[in-house]
Amino acid sequence: VRELLGLDEAISVNMVDHADHEKNLGWEFVYDKDNVDPVLDIQFLSEAYYKADDDYTGRTTVPALIDVKTGKVVNNDYHHLTNHFETAFKPLHKKGAPDLYPEELREEIDKLNDIIFREVNNGVYKAGFARKQKAYDRAYNMVFNRLDWLEERLANQRYLFGDRLTESDVRLYVTLVRFDCAYYPVFRLNKKLLRDYPNLWAYARDLYQTPGFGDTTNFAAIKKHYHIDCCPSNEFAIVPNGPDETLWMTPHGREKLSGK
Repeated sequence: VRELLGLDEAISVNMVDHADHEKNLGWEFVYDKDNVDPVLDIQFLSEAYYKADDDYTGRTTVPALIDVKTGKVVNNDYHHLTNHFETAFKPLHKKGAPDLYPEELREEIDKLNDIIFREVNNGVYKAGFARKQKAYDRAYNMVFNRLDWLEERLANQRYLFGDRLTESDVRLYVTLVRFDCAYYPVFRLNKKLLRDYPNLWAYARDLYQTPGFGDTTNFAAIKKHYHIDCCPSNEFAIVPNGPDETLWMTPHGREKLSGK
């Protein structure tokens, strides 16, 4: 959403990873010199949480929006953070930025986002972290029933709301792009690959090839996280080479659905 709206000058970004030597401190700025964020001058994301609240005892989660002047976390509500980017940050949008959260569709978008979150975004985790067969079976069926429904919805329209790219497309994309390389093998969601859904697979490639989607997708990081961090049985920490990422750049033909 930040890239799509052109907020890169208003909102800088840095990446974190798990701190191998200090597990209790959580996310660390491991990609920077001396593991210190050059803007905030901190080593661990938790430091920005404690600046906001000395008595904070919760988890230090990502994404976290930090005020660079105070060094405090000001928002970590991943459910609504992109909505804030789309509304409160509107004066800072680039010229020609898409309206991802049009006022006349907000009620419908919110309803669909809730379904996508419960049955797809979070549904894959319910399957992947299930501790009982019945819980896994229930989540497995829920995810694929919803993917079947989405496959049908996208049969004759380019995006989830017709010809308009919206917030809902972003929210669905983040799970679809991880499906074949992470959720299918690691979370045992192995009924179908994304590539077995003609409409969803073409739709996902359409989004991937749209500036703001593919250029913010890091398959190497995705595979490392799920195959190592989320897979304790992978004792030798082997990260698979596939699936073939070049397939994401193959023609999708979805522009025909919007008359382009």
